[in-house]
Amino acid sequence: QVQLVESGGGLVQAGGSLRLSCAASGRTFSDLAMGWFRQAPGKERVFVARIRRSGSRTYYADSVKGRFTISRDNAKNTVYLQMNSLKSEDTAVYYCAADVGYYRDYTDQSEYDYWGQGTQVTVSS
Repeated sequence: QVQLVESGGGLVQAGGSLRLSCAASGRTFSDLAMGWFRQAPGKERVFVARIRRSGSRTYYADSVKGRFTISRDNAKNTVYLQMNSLKSEDTAVYYCAADVGYYRDYTDQSEYDYWGQGTQVTVSS
């Protein structure tokens, strides 16, 4: 079993920045590809970003490309999501997810095996 605990959410003004963290335990962290998803009120949960096990490659949703950066520190068993130039439409609960296998579609949440409890990000305009 893998446990994922997110932190770093909060309230920020439009144009501001936040950094989310997700600490993993229960499995060798470098065996896990990691992703971030988000769910806005009344909407489905959608893909935000993904990072390979080694950190050598990253993937982003078009809506966050150029503003968000996913990274990982395998020594600290932690994945990060640096969010800059935040917009009101970024308001959502953000979830960390772990993938123990190899993806067919990394934007598909069914590819991911473990999930955190989520952290709220609210961007005021």
